[in-house]
Amino acid sequence: MRYHSRVSETPLISILLPVRDAEEFLPACLDSLIGQDFKDWECLAVDDGSRDRSAAVLDEWRLRDRRIRVMRMSGEGGIVRALEAARREARGSILARQDADDRSLPERLARQAETLERHPDLAAVGALTRPEGRISGGMSRYLDWLSGCVTAEICAREIWIESPLAHPTAMMRAAAIRGLGGYREMGWPEDYDLWLRLHRAGQLISNVAEVLYCWRDHPDRLSRRDPRYSPAAFLRCRLHHLRRHLAEKKIVRPLIVWGAGRDGRRLARGWEEETRSAPPAPEIVGFVDIDPRKIGRERRGRPVLDMQSAMRAHPEAFFLVAVGVPGARELIRDSLRAEGREEGADFLCLH
Repeated sequence: MRYHSRVSETPLISILLPVRDAEEFLPACLDSLIGQDFKDWECLAVDDGSRDRSAAVLDEWRLRDRRIRVMRMSGEGGIVRALEAARREARGSILARQDADDRSLPERLARQAETLERHPDLAAVGALTRPEGRISGGMSRYLDWLSGCVTAEICAREIWIESPLAHPTAMMRAAAIRGLGGYREMGWPEDYDLWLRLHRAGQLISNVAEVLYCWRDHPDRLSRRDPRYSPAAFLRCRLHHLRRHLAEKKIVRPLIVWGAGRDGRRLARGWEEETRSAPPAPEIVGFVDIDPRKIGRERRGRPVLDMQSAMRAHPEAFFLVAVGVPGARELIRDSLRAEGREEGADFLCLH
């Protein structure tokens, strides 16, 4: 039995570990934390109303290692409430996330802490992951995309497409998260909401270009069964922040959605819902598509145009790219750049 009697009163890293019915995987999770090369940490494990033996498992491991601090929620409070309870009790200047059904590789904390030390401009840093067991096609595509998000510049460019940091791999400066008010319950992914708030505040995020985490995909995983993590919820989150981002950047130009297919129509409908009861916001004036069967028609009462016609009709337009066909995003980026349009200033990719 391992027992650590020397526990720092001010550990550098505080690990936020929400736990809900994780008895099967929790021992491996905690063992992976105790086995970290970096030792100056505490783990705030929050039992969120577990109905299995998770609470007993936490108590057993708390006795093995005093760096594990156990907190209890009254009833099932949800992941945001659990994370906020842990964050408020955290003593470290750095916060690290961990999911109860995953494992961190031994060098994870050390490599991420080193990255934050070397790059004081970074507010948060994630890591690449490897799946454990069978994974869904969607998770496989996400991990492939995530493997390219290894610089702050790329993360800032890609953040409107998906979450560029896998939440359970994240290591964050506590002051930066505190400055934003912590996690929020908004009916959409709490992590994506946090990254977009950091981005809008001018804070940088990135990933260590190494596999440091083992991510387990299974049917009971929260992100697979909770509507807050559905594609529709991600889109609502994205458009909520996009409206504010455009206002903060004083972008009031007309909007053109590149993509008259399903993704473009969903984006346009979501934008209408987001801006319906809000202060005046840029209006979508048309769509761009390359499919001759769509050009000349209308989508949601707006014309579908080819790129050149759209630029002649609306030379000051800001483009929102929403095409889900593999490989299309880079082709569209190249087309817009060839016309002198700058990503961020003149267009954003949202799919």
